[in-house]
Amino acid sequence: MAHTFIARFKIFPEKEAQFLAACERMEKAVAANEPDALGYKFYRLREPNMFAAFEAFTDEAADEAHQNSDHFKEIAPTLIECIDGGWEREFLDPLKK
Repeated sequence: MAHTFIARFKIFPEKEAQFLAACERMEKAVAANEPDALGYKFYRLREPNMFAAFEAFTDEAADEAHQNSDHFKEIAPTLIECIDGGWEREFLDPLKK
């Protein structure tokens, strides 16, 4: 079964440019290097300074591989330092199993 979720988070307003640049780098790196990523995209939410990431992988192992990839280890710290607080993952499961 696919491993799909949305992660929501708030960023520090003064770090928005840094955050957006890191988002673009991560999206490109995932697309170029992770064939088991079914979808990986950042979105701006309508609340001020709020963003979300949609992530879908073939399975949980593919998500783990993503988190252990060289590009993740390089780019994720930049993303994390822009986040004001933590983040919450909301898992999306198919209607029919």
